Amino acid sequence: MIDLHCHLLPGIDDGSQKLETSLEMARIAVDDGIQTIYCTPHIYPGLYENTGPDIQRRVSQLQLILDDKGIALALSYGADVHLVPEVAAGLASGRIPTLGGSQYLLLEPSHNVRPPRFTESVFELIGAGYVPVITHPERLTWVTDHMNDFYSLARSGAWLQITGGALLGKFGRQVQKISERFVGDGWASVLASDAHTTNRRAPVLAEAERRAAQLVGAVEASRMVRERPQAVLDNAAAASVMLPLALSAQTNRNQGKIESVVARWFGR
Repeated sequence: MIDLHCHLLPGIDDGSQKLETSLEMARIAVDDGIQTIYCTPHIYPGLYENTGPDIQRRVSQLQLILDDKGIALALSYGADVHLVPEVAAGLASGRIPTLGGSQYLLLEPSHNVRPPRFTESVFELIGAGYVPVITHPERLTWVTDHMNDFYSLARSGAWLQITGGALLGKFGRQVQKISERFVGDGWASVLASDAHTTNRRAPVLAEAERRAAQLVGAVEASRMVRERPQAVLDNAAAASVMLPLALSAQTNRNQGKIESVVARWFGR
């Protein structure tokens, strides 16, 4: 499995606070079946002023330590990018990193208040050639009143990343119900750990994959932790990646309508 969202780097945000914790998190991930983790610390102006070059340097250093200790975990880099007006400029300058230098980036909306011009800001990033991966929408306090925002963004090319622990009830029953809705209705593109430590928010995905399989089947659950994250690792074009179930169904319906019209036109 590949974990696209993990706060593994020590002492850089509210995730791991020391190297020993990061090493234990890495061991937990390997034992769970995770082979690659993206180290994605927060970039939040005024609070976590991390930058792309510094994150990459720290990831390289941690990879050397993991290799030296025989921990078979591959690392890549990115950031959990808070959605602010300066995101586009930061991406252009390299101050804000995408996931491994790809077209994909983690985008974190404000937890407690719907951001002004939320959908418009994400649409602009899509128009600029990025694939925003919107982190943990199920945990936003305003999500239930704005579900259509997320459906609209998903239809337009954004990905929705659901937290594995949320699907298992680790953030409360209400959050679990919303995550089950996103996954079960076929809108979720990926599952990720959003791990911060070694206990309740550890870097594990296997149990969440099993729960997702109960909701959408084993094939689609596997896509959420393997095929789609692998597409990010390969920087594959988003159009070449199998869509989540809700969007696949919509595409099939649209294709059916087109074929019906063609058949009427040509008398088939």
